[in-house]
Formats: sequence, C-alpha cells, structure tokens
Amino acid sequence: MAVIKELIRSEVDGTISFGDYTLDKKAKLQDFEHQGDLYKVKTYHEITKLERNGMFVYESVPGTAVNHMNVTESGVQFYVEGAEDAQITVELAEDTEYKIFIDDTNVGKMKTNLSGKLALSVELSKDDQSHVKIIKL
Repeated sequence: MAVIKELIRSEVDGTISFGDYTLDKKAKLQDFEHQGDLYKVKTYHEITKLERNGMFVYESVPGTAVNHMNVTESGVQFYVEGAEDAQITVELAEDTEYKIFIDDTNVGKMKTNLSGKLALSVELSKDDQSHVKIIKL
C-alpha cells in the first residue's frame, strides 16, 4: 500500500483511507463526506489526525498512512504504515475494555479512559504496513 496522495478517500468496501507521512509541510482537507459524516484530516511527517463531525477519531505521532479504516460498534480495524514506529490514539467507547491485535498477534487487553481514548504503539518501517484490530470485550 502507499500514502494517500488525496489525503483522504472512500474505498469501494465502505472503509476510508487517509494520511501522508511523506509530506514535509502540514496538509489538511476538511468537509470530506463519507456515509453521511463529514471528515477532516491533517497530515504530514510529524502527525496524522482524523476527525469525524468535529470529534476526534485517530491520531498518530509521527504521521502515518491509514488504509481501509472500519469503525463499528464492536471496535475498529485498519492497516497502518509509516516511516518509523508510531504512537496511535483512537476514540472508542468510554471506560470499556478492548482486546488489541497487531498483525494477528494478541498484544493484550486495554481499557479506554473516561473520554474513550485508547493509545497503543505500533512498530513500523517504511513501505511496510501493520494490521491493527481493536475488539470490544
């Protein structure tokens, strides 16, 4: 997979892809409509951030490219790539326990905080991607 040159796009399978960690300067796109929601993305080599209807969805430090993100009531899954290891924060249900899988390896359980944020680290290397799956218990 590759960076998302259009910053954000809808995929044929109903998911979204976003982010370009190769940019030297911050780029953003707002009011991108996908399945009735409005998305805003900010991305470059230092950070990638996604909001839906003005609310936080995803953030990575440093920047990443996310492919086929699918958010459901039972969790979230996506493919992520970047130039180096990334700290990723996603918004889920508040004060809820989730099981985390990275490349089909169970890396443990985590509980979201009172604002519903869950933070995890993913080992990345340029031109390689990891599959992240977070499932509500």
